[in-house]
Amino acid sequence: MRDGTTLHMELEDSLRERLRGKVLLVGIGNPMRGDDGVGPQIIAVLEGRIKAELLDVGEVPENYAGRILGAQADTIVFLDAADFQAEPGDMAILESDEMTGSTTSTHRIPLSVLWRYLQERSHADVFALGIQPSQLGLGEPMSAEVWSSAEYLGELLAELLPKGDASRVPGRELDGPRP
Repeated sequence: MRDGTTLHMELEDSLRERLRGKVLLVGIGNPMRGDDGVGPQIIAVLEGRIKAELLDVGEVPENYAGRILGAQADTIVFLDAADFQAEPGDMAILESDEMTGSTTSTHRIPLSVLWRYLQERSHADVFALGIQPSQLGLGEPMSAEVWSSAEYLGELLAELLPKGDASRVPGRELDGPRP
């Protein structure tokens, strides 16, 4: 069994290899549903810190397919809570074929369908940084484990991507104060 430090190092190495060219980070989730808000939280952590495009799509990433393609990114990274049968707060790089059947989602269409569409149309490297949720109930706060992982991923992405002011692709505005 690998410890947390080893897993973090593997995640960092994988991201270092895959974050190439123009990068678009897409935060998915609803901050009103506990850990489901992790994607928008990571976008909020990164705003103004990196030279990558940021897009908060709320719970309906499929409604933003045109904007995602319009960004003309070489790398598209979805930031989302995903149930991949791990401990709360655990993080993983997920590919489109791993999102069918092995994970649960609160989205209207499977993310794997959207990813394949985006890959076919853009030829970008499309993947997700998934964080295992603990609580997804309406009105629940984000769990400490997922909050910690969101902060870690925000810092890691800020370290790996060029510094500067991010371009925000017009999308959903963050509602209210950050948790």
